[in-house]
Amino acid sequence: MQPIRILGIDPGLQSSGFGVIDKYGPKLVYVASGCIKTNERESLPHRLGVVFDSLREVILKYTPQQAAIEEVFLNKNPWSTLLLGQARGAAIAALTTAGLPVAEYGTMQIKKAVVGQGRATKDQVSHMVVRLLQLGGVPQSDAADALACAICHAHAGHGFGIVAPTAGRRRGGRVLPAGARKAS
Repeated sequence: MQPIRILGIDPGLQSSGFGVIDKYGPKLVYVASGCIKTNERESLPHRLGVVFDSLREVILKYTPQQAAIEEVFLNKNPWSTLLLGQARGAAIAALTTAGLPVAEYGTMQIKKAVVGQGRATKDQVSHMVVRLLQLGGVPQSDAADALACAICHAHAGHGFGIVAPTAGRRRGGRVLPAGARKAS
């Protein structure tokens, strides 16, 4: 059985995490992870270029077949949200120009797929990443989040994630199976 190589990205302007896993059916195997750091003294365009170029290097080195990236969440500070969105855009540009299909997952979706509940703490996510991938130590926070994103994507393909089935409907945040009736 040929593995599917998945690249997970936790975008950020100061530090973007990446995590690479191989999926052999339901089995997940750790390949690599790390963080792309930018210098806050540099200009914004330069920093975005660092994110783009560094991710392109990761893609060339590990040759993933699929990519998953965390969606932007709203910070209390709108400027921080805007900067995060730009870093995310640079990451998506690197992924798509390499020809990778890109899936997007919300923070709660990732936590639910990895830990089992959407309001899990960062420590709980890191702990489960270590257990699921049988790691010898805890990766850096952004790298652990990127690995969690890759795990979420791997599980979504097997029905373990909370991605809605195409035949189902949503009601009150829940996915109803096809043919289910709405309670009166």
